[in-house]
Amino acid sequence: MNPTFAALPTTIFEVMSGLARELGAVNLGQGFPDSAGPEDVRRAAAEAVLNGSNQYPPMAGLPVLREAAAEHYARHQGLALDPATEVIVTSGATEALAASLFGLIAPGDEVLLFQPLYDAYLPLIRRAGGVPRLLRLEPPGWRITREALAAAFTERTRLVVFNNPLNPAARVFDGEELALLAEFCVARDAVAICDEVWEHVVFDGRAHTPLIALPGMRDRTVKIGSAGKIFSLTGWKVGLVCAAPQLISAVAKAHQFLTFTTPPNLQAAVAYGLSKDAAYFEGMRRDFARSRDRLTEGLRAEGYAVLPSEGTYFLSIDLAASGVDMDDETFCLQAVKEAGVAAIPVSSFYAENPVRSVVRLCFAKKDETLDAGIERLARARRMF
Repeated sequence: MNPTFAALPTTIFEVMSGLARELGAVNLGQGFPDSAGPEDVRRAAAEAVLNGSNQYPPMAGLPVLREAAAEHYARHQGLALDPATEVIVTSGATEALAASLFGLIAPGDEVLLFQPLYDAYLPLIRRAGGVPRLLRLEPPGWRITREALAAAFTERTRLVVFNNPLNPAARVFDGEELALLAEFCVARDAVAICDEVWEHVVFDGRAHTPLIALPGMRDRTVKIGSAGKIFSLTGWKVGLVCAAPQLISAVAKAHQFLTFTTPPNLQAAVAYGLSKDAAYFEGMRRDFARSRDRLTEGLRAEGYAVLPSEGTYFLSIDLAASGVDMDDETFCLQAVKEAGVAAIPVSSFYAENPVRSVVRLCFAKKDETLDAGIERLARARRMF
C-alpha cells in the first residue's frame, strides 16, 4: 500500500456531499451546477458517439480539438499557439495537473503554492518528489505581495502552482499581482503551472489574463484549462494543456502513462463548443453573476457578511464578521446536520496555519435551490 495516498483523508467535498445526500440537505458545498449544460454541445457529443470513431484517439488529443483550442485562445486571450506542438488534451484538469507535476518535477525541487489551495496539489507534488513551500493568502483581499513572494521563493524553487481565478477565494488576481509573480518566476528561473480552469467564469466586466501572456513567461508557463468548467459539464473531464514545445513534451510523456487519452466523442463536442461565439460566453457569465447576486443579497439580508466574488462558482461568508462565534468546520457540520444545508469550510483548503472563519458556498444552482439554501442558512445563524 502506498503511504503517500493511503494516509490521506476523504476529501471534504465528498464528505459534505455524502452528508447532503444522506440527510436530504440543500447542497451548496460541492462546486457543480444543477443545470444540464448547453444542449447543442451535448448533442454534438451524442452525434459523435453514434457516427464518429469510438476507438483510441491520438494520445495528444484529436487534431480538431487541439486546433479549436489554439483558435479559441487566440480569439479570447490573444495567445499564439501551435496546435501541433503546444496543445494536448487530458482527461480533465486534475489529470493535466498530475501530468504537469510528474513531468516537470525532479526529486527535491521546491514547488511554491498559494494557500488556500485545491486539495489535489499537495499529494501530487509529494508523489512526484517535490518539496512544497506554502504562501498564505488571507481574507478579505487574498492579495499577493512582493514581501510574501520574496519570503516564499528560495534558490531551490523550480515550479510555482498558480490558480487564477482562485478557488475557493473567488479572487481574480489583478495586473499588478500577475506582473509581480512573473517577475519572480523570470528572476528565479521557475516554471509556472497555471490552473486556469475558471478562466471564463469571471464577473463585473473583468477579463482573464493568462500568466503565459506576460513578458518572459511564454516559455516557462504551462496553462491548464477545463472544458467541464467552460461549458458547465463537470463530469466530462476534458482538460486542455498549452505550453511551449519543451514543456508540453514533458507533460505529454507523463500523460501517456496516466490516462493516455480521452473519450473521442467528448473531444469532438468540446471542439464544437470552443468555436461558439462571444455571445455564449457573455451569457454564461451574466447568468452566473445573476445567481451570485441572488445568493449574496439573500445572505446579507439575513445578517451574513459576504466576501466579494470576482470569479468561479463560489462566494464566501465570514463567520466572525457575521456574528457567528464558531469555527468554519464546526459550523459546516452543524449546518448540514441541524439546518439542512451543506457548505465547505475554507480551512480545508489550507495545509498549515488555516483561516478558520470563512465558509464557501456554490451559487451555480437554480433559483429555488439558492432560495432554499438562504432560508436554511438563516436558520443556522439563528440556531448557532
